[in-house]
Amino acid sequence: MALAKEKGVKFLLPVDDIETDDLKAGGQSRNTPAHASGQGITEGWQAVDIGRETIAQYKVEIRRAKTILWNGPVGIFEIPDFATGTRELAEALAASTAKTIIGGGDSVTAVKQFGVAGKMAFISTGGGASLELLEGKELPGVAALTDR
Repeated sequence: MALAKEKGVKFLLPVDDIETDDLKAGGQSRNTPAHASGQGITEGWQAVDIGRETIAQYKVEIRRAKTILWNGPVGIFEIPDFATGTRELAEALAASTAKTIIGGGDSVTAVKQFGVAGKMAFISTGGGASLELLEGKELPGVAALTDR
């Protein structure tokens, strides 16, 4: 966070989330302020998606972006009741004019599940490896290719 601030990079964290007391479709769920607010997740409940206000804030930034690297869903999208955040962000990326890069198996599954994979500029199932490459780490497979 300090490095982002130092470099003038806007770093967004969720301001609300969806929490549930039963991790299954049809379980009771509610939109609540996120951890950053000091309230935290209700004891005995679990955070399962980003909340409505967070979705709205992220969509504003997606519309402004020129390049987006998405690595990791924002909710338990495999359960439809908890897929709203991931679905809405995937749809926002698809509608965006930004160059959209999707990294990681779960993110790839999500954009395919929501029917927007064809609107992304690049998709890679190598999420962790992609992040390490962007971080500047040498990847053995890439190093082997460049040695030849």
